[in-house]
Amino acid sequence: MKLKGARILIEELIHQGVSTVFGYPGGAVLDIYDELYKCADRIDHVITAHEQGACHAADGYARASGKVGVVIATSGPGATNLVTGIANANLDSVPLVAITGNVAVSALGRDSFQEVDIVGITQPVVKHNFMVRDITELEQTIKEAFRLANSGRKGPVLIDIPKNVQIAELEYGDAVLPARAVKPVLEYRRQEILEAIWNCKRPFIYCGGGVISAEAEAELLELSKRLNAPVGLSMMGRTAVPDRYPLNLGMTGMHGSYTANKAQTDCDLEIAVGVRFSDRATGDISEYAKKKTVIHIDIDKSELGKNVSPNLRVQGNVKEIMADLLLDIPQQSHPSWMRQIEEYKKVPASEPPRTGEFIPKNIIETVRKTAKDSTVVATDVGQHQIWTCQYYDFEKPRTLLTSGGLGTMGYGLGAAIGGCIANRRERTILFTSEGSFAMNCNELCTVVSQELPITVVILHNGVLGMVRQWQGIFYGQRYSQTTLNRKTDFVKLAEAYGLRGFRASSMDELDAVLQETEKDPTGAYIIDCLIDKDEKVFPMIPPGRSVKDIILRD
Repeated sequence: MKLKGARILIEELIHQGVSTVFGYPGGAVLDIYDELYKCADRIDHVITAHEQGACHAADGYARASGKVGVVIATSGPGATNLVTGIANANLDSVPLVAITGNVAVSALGRDSFQEVDIVGITQPVVKHNFMVRDITELEQTIKEAFRLANSGRKGPVLIDIPKNVQIAELEYGDAVLPARAVKPVLEYRRQEILEAIWNCKRPFIYCGGGVISAEAEAELLELSKRLNAPVGLSMMGRTAVPDRYPLNLGMTGMHGSYTANKAQTDCDLEIAVGVRFSDRATGDISEYAKKKTVIHIDIDKSELGKNVSPNLRVQGNVKEIMADLLLDIPQQSHPSWMRQIEEYKKVPASEPPRTGEFIPKNIIETVRKTAKDSTVVATDVGQHQIWTCQYYDFEKPRTLLTSGGLGTMGYGLGAAIGGCIANRRERTILFTSEGSFAMNCNELCTVVSQELPITVVILHNGVLGMVRQWQGIFYGQRYSQTTLNRKTDFVKLAEAYGLRGFRASSMDELDAVLQETEKDPTGAYIIDCLIDKDEKVFPMIPPGRSVKDIILRD
């Protein structure tokens, strides 16, 4: 049966297992939205307030579910509004298919109404992109886009579909994507790696987002147990290992724990799995790999040696590689190394606890007590993001949605929407700040219209906290444009959008608010937590420095 191009798109999305898409209609995608209307019983569409919010929602949906997120936007400004979200997904290796409409092929290049070269604009921030100039290419292009987005190092793919292709008709189901042979585990210097493991005295595993992407959490945990090796996590690797696991030392890098950073520095063998050694993670490269053997395992060949030169490098699926190595790794014990780790843990404890104070640590830990292990948590970007990574107790994979590589303020609410829908519309928590939240708070209307049980916790300090912290430490306390002086009343804003708002300035008030919100488990809430502007994120390794220069406290 012949179908319009727009219908072929919808049928193929359903064939690919897509049950929910996010987007915003417009002139160049009217035919696509007409087919969505006709197929509403088979595929859901979530309309957001803005295309950027839709893209972040698709991103959050993908991270929480492990499936490919899909977003649809019209041509021109609709398409360009996706760019930040696409770039965000690209840097964090999130499988995403972005579908844009465009003017008819005959009108391309004529500065037609709402025409932009979205293929050219997005070229640097996608895994691949396509413009479908003929309907005969459409079905196969969609199949290839999903395969590319969800294979190898995952990432975003864009399909630009001109208006005439959406209208044209063709038989659906004829396109066959050539099967790709399943590749065996690539040959690698297996014996050398095993000997390095057998001979080490102080092993350390550095775990990144690639472990979660490959669903290799069980293999990594077994490797840690077998080697008696502590684990440090990149921000993207957070949730790969349960926090209750005794050898999980927490996050490494600029704002990682002292224990994790010190263990990573002093180990004699570092096994880095699914990480890209970003500048925030390594600090001083010349110091980073001193006096230790580094084994880097990653699916992306371009990451091997890009930032840190490993002694042994392995390209391949990290799940398969670790499973293969575990065949020949006996149980090990490193008691002296474990004793040293315990000594590291004592160092930050010299700062007295601030029990009962209304500070980020106590706020986040109190909110955590109201959540399940399966609760999805999203963040925006800034101090609150790091505090969440430091203080929230994560026990299950895919329960943290945060912008790592791009550091996108305004990411959190859209991501929370997508994560909530992916997690069967169960209670979802967003930790944010007034700076980040203000960027895309318009998506509150989506929360309400979709009846999503999302709790927004604003750590409200009246400043752009992370930038201000850098100004205080590195710029002589010259606080240029980081004191916001805004009069936004987030309680009234919540009410204006149709959800309930609360304000808290003490732990007693927060406890009372949380008791009130628990009375309606299906409701959406904003909790505006007023904290001091001088609360800082510690530990902190200054940029380009090493753990020797770590700042533990003010």
